Amino acid sequence: MTGRFHGVGVGPGDPELITLKAARLIASADVVAYHAGRGKESNARRIAASLIPDTAVEERLTYPVTTGATDHPGGYTGALADFYEESATRLAAHLEAGRDVVLLSEGDPLFYGSYMYMHDRLAERFETQIVPGVPAFAAAAAAAAAPLSRQTDVLTVLPGTLPEPELARRLADTDAAVVMKLGRTFPAVRRALEAAGRLDHAVYVERASMEGERRLPVAEVDPSTVPYFSLILVTGDSRNGARSRTPGEQAASLTGSAPDGVVSATPASPASATSAAELLVVGLGPGPDAWLTPEASAALAEVDHVVGYGPYVDRVPQRAGLTRHASGNTVELERARLALELAARGERVAVVSGGDAGVFGMATAVFEAAEDPDLRHVPVRVLPGVSAVQAVAARAGAPVGGDFAVVSLSDRLKPWDVVERRLHAVAEADLALAVYNPASRSRTEQIATARRVLLEHRAPETVVVVGRGVGRPGESLTVTTLGELDPATIDMRCLLIVGASGTRVSASGRVWTPRWVKP
Repeated sequence: MTGRFHGVGVGPGDPELITLKAARLIASADVVAYHAGRGKESNARRIAASLIPDTAVEERLTYPVTTGATDHPGGYTGALADFYEESATRLAAHLEAGRDVVLLSEGDPLFYGSYMYMHDRLAERFETQIVPGVPAFAAAAAAAAAPLSRQTDVLTVLPGTLPEPELARRLADTDAAVVMKLGRTFPAVRRALEAAGRLDHAVYVERASMEGERRLPVAEVDPSTVPYFSLILVTGDSRNGARSRTPGEQAASLTGSAPDGVVSATPASPASATSAAELLVVGLGPGPDAWLTPEASAALAEVDHVVGYGPYVDRVPQRAGLTRHASGNTVELERARLALELAARGERVAVVSGGDAGVFGMATAVFEAAEDPDLRHVPVRVLPGVSAVQAVAARAGAPVGGDFAVVSLSDRLKPWDVVERRLHAVAEADLALAVYNPASRSRTEQIATARRVLLEHRAPETVVVVGRGVGRPGESLTVTTLGELDPATIDMRCLLIVGASGTRVSASGRVWTPRWVKP
């Protein structure tokens, strides 16, 4: 009979916050294990010390490294992986001998705890039970008397080790937040809070529920005094002025809810043309920052609101005073209307779009929404961006150096028979063809049909360029032929350029279409 393995949360520090179940298991354990740093007391053991029976065998699992500096050939990750394997072996020996093992975990065992790595290695081999504990952020919120979230507020837990720009973006995009793992990361976290416009109402809590507990505004904290056992709370209580309004809240004060997380606008109150701000529609290019135009970059640095499809909004650096309105990819008109509503009230707004906003982008959706009589007075300016077809063509050489056409295979906004007629027309006209939106998870047959239609007019040897994720990490470029093109390899990240009859591949592998056409 093997022993039972228990992962027991002992709470954030105050022994009185240990649950009754945890106390019972600790008091009856054959083996009590706990993690600790070199030369340091185990906080988990300190919390549970009065409950550990004199008869229990204690297993101190000492981390070989805690700061990332190590001479292990596998680096920090390799050193910890070996440590967890060795620790699991030690505990397994007790379990195989029939002894019940309690592994103490500060806070909750499954919340940023080392217990999880033992669970991964032992739970399938031995009977296992997990006892939840009060997490540190719950104790910190109680200590600060700070309600974290109300009603539909979203709470996000973030490690302070995230890259600063990413941390700032996430702080700006959530209602309430907990930032953990401070210590040396505190200066970067503070800067991220400031960039997100959340610094003034962020609360710092140190050693929650422990002796030496401290809490004060983040802006007043001396970075040199911040220990690892500290965290930051950013509350979601926006109804009593506790913090600046989060993304969507300014718009929500004007509007109601809509599908896919978009805030849809109610009819605008009458406004004069002079009171409306100019709405900017900005093309971000295909991906790299270097492909964002100086004009677009300057515009984004001046606006107070950014509206767009989530992944595109994410590409705009967060800064203080910027409110972000991210939404799904099938609600273009709703977000265009939201942007126009904000601009109608004098807010400085940019609608962002990948590539060029006027090429299958948000520009047309904005002009369509602006047909509303209540919104016609809002001035709209479109700022061009590098389009996806330009990016793929440049990577390949010059496949659209002559006359060319651009077609989207998406039939969400137009019937498929219209797409087919246009493919026939382009093929008959012998134009090079850029194909947007060739496939998706729900549209897998269109690219195969498009290939068949084109082959009715083009030779199988017609050059085809397939660009996948061009300008982004992991990009690829494939040069093939219409006859060899495999539709199964095409997805939504691809853009295809089908050459004209005169398109050729040079000896160096570059694809180009002559400017001239032989009579």
